[in-house]
Amino acid sequence: MAQDTYRIRLEAPGLAARIRPGQFVMVRPTLGLDPLLGRPFALYEVVRGEGGEPWAIDLAYLVMGRGTARLAGARSGDRLPLWGPLGNGFGLPRAGVRRVAMVAGGIGQTPFVALARWWMGQERYGLGPQPGEPWVEAVRLYYGVRTAGYLAGLEDFEAAGVEVRLATNDGSAGYRGYVTELLERDLESGWRPDHLVGCGPEPMLRALQGVAGRLGLSCDLSLENHMACGFGACFSCVAPIRAEDGTVDLKRVCVEGPVFDAARVEWESGEAARGL
Repeated sequence: MAQDTYRIRLEAPGLAARIRPGQFVMVRPTLGLDPLLGRPFALYEVVRGEGGEPWAIDLAYLVMGRGTARLAGARSGDRLPLWGPLGNGFGLPRAGVRRVAMVAGGIGQTPFVALARWWMGQERYGLGPQPGEPWVEAVRLYYGVRTAGYLAGLEDFEAAGVEVRLATNDGSAGYRGYVTELLERDLESGWRPDHLVGCGPEPMLRALQGVAGRLGLSCDLSLENHMACGFGACFSCVAPIRAEDGTVDLKRVCVEGPVFDAARVEWESGEAARGL
């Protein structure tokens, strides 16, 4: 798809029929036990047959280590251990939300193709309603990467009718600087969404949380905490989340998340917990 970025299609009809945008799967890149742990990958898209039946899922990922490097070497016909769908994904948009800004950093754009198509009434996921009248009128993607070579899947967003705004650290495409700076610049110029959604590195999510708080905008964050099991047994992916009564507790991102209301995420508590 782009520099060090791949898309893989996995035949899994039962899973494809149940998974929703924002949920993820765990994939082990070989049938053996090396590497032992699976890697989490967000749903990129559900693939349907000629009759409309879901039969496969597409995942998009950046090669960052031994596991993803092996996955990039997979070939048609290979069999891979796969478990899911996992986690709590996105729900339908809140009442009154008509314009949405999706903010992605690095490989964080991967959940947003399906989410945009779902909210714009183009596709059905899981056991949700059939496509029909869109829940939102417009989706704008703010997508930031280090350099233009890492921009992946732009044509998929454009085909879905999503307006794309780009930022690169080196200025090789779009705005030169951080993607949240580009968002704030557009907000200052008068454009205003009803809701924000973010997925990407923690500094970007912190910045987006701050933007939402200052402007009084609702915001959902899809956290990218490291995971080992994917189903809550190992507690390696915990994040500090504030409850309605104001107390803060460590929640398993793989089970209670990965999608959380931005106003409930407590970043600094998480740093302290991980440092114990």
